[in-house]
Amino acid sequence: MEKSKIYLSSPHMGGNEISFVNEAFETNWIAPLGPNVSGFESDLSTYLSPKNETYHVAALSSGTAALHLALILLGVKQGDEVICQSMTFSASANPIVYQGALPVFVDSEPVTWNICPIALETAIKDRIEKGTKPKAIIAVHLYGMPYLVDEVTRIANHYEIPVIEDSAEALGSTYRGKKCGTFGDISILSFNGNKIITTSGGGALVSKNKILTEKAVFLATQARDQAPHYQHSEIGYNYRMSNVCAGIGRGQMQVLDAHVESRRNNHKFYTDLFEKVNGVCIFSEPSEHFISNHWLSCVLIDKKKTNGISRETLRLALDKEHIESRPLWKPMHLQPVFEKSPFYGKAIAEGLFENGLCLPSASNLTVEDLNRIQLVIHSVFN
Repeated sequence: MEKSKIYLSSPHMGGNEISFVNEAFETNWIAPLGPNVSGFESDLSTYLSPKNETYHVAALSSGTAALHLALILLGVKQGDEVICQSMTFSASANPIVYQGALPVFVDSEPVTWNICPIALETAIKDRIEKGTKPKAIIAVHLYGMPYLVDEVTRIANHYEIPVIEDSAEALGSTYRGKKCGTFGDISILSFNGNKIITTSGGGALVSKNKILTEKAVFLATQARDQAPHYQHSEIGYNYRMSNVCAGIGRGQMQVLDAHVESRRNNHKFYTDLFEKVNGVCIFSEPSEHFISNHWLSCVLIDKKKTNGISRETLRLALDKEHIESRPLWKPMHLQPVFEKSPFYGKAIAEGLFENGLCLPSASNLTVEDLNRIQLVIHSVFN
């Protein structure tokens, strides 16, 4: 009998999602608007907002749509330049090209694997010297690990460049006690099927600036002007989240904290498992200021210290047992589609890609699943 597949990060329903979805059907709110959309936005705003502050949320069809609208709201146009973390999923960079702008990629630093402040400042200075000041910085919380927020914010403020915070993988993570998704001039979230909570497909744009968020909603609903007929003075987009998907999101918000706890428990499982394995390093928080949701638990494998065992050795061994794992994101500056884009840094991101592996991290992993994973890892390293 073939073993069941253990996925890297599968959707995990809490049970109450169906009640919100049924309500959408019963009330015939099968549209990209409705009470679930406004309710989901309110749930997210409450979750993200600290005392005495309010973060406004626009629920959208994807995190990519949120990034695209963020660039539009910040005035990015054809011929502009936008700095982007190289070590990320392509959705962080693609919207730059949608706007006809040039991505300028920046290397990672080895602690959080996120955008390197030193390389970031080098890139800004060089682009200014070349005659084009970057219009925005896209910084990513990779795999749920907060980037070096203080350092990146200081540099962005010094050069007066707005930050788009890509928190697609980091809902539930915090830096110095503040929720990820609240550090950028504009922040984005993703609710794709593999994220810590899902709406099947979906995302959100977040900002303290209510006017920006309202403008995002306007653009996301085809930029229809106030008129009894259909009139459009700006180009709009079909980027609004549906009321049905938002219903799933409302149910998922009820189990978000539990999902974070489960993923953090998975990380502890791997930390304990690899504790005495020479040459394997588990991706963990650098200090008490960082709390990662550990959306994906990741390891670096140094084959010089493991008698030749590499990340591919482990990946293929897991795959043979129907257990999904995945190399870290291939840096954007190494992607064929971006081969002509500038890159600033050394080779940190390249080394991470060559030696890193994402391990099964779903919040619905069972004891049996973890035992199967443990058996494979023991067989490879023992």
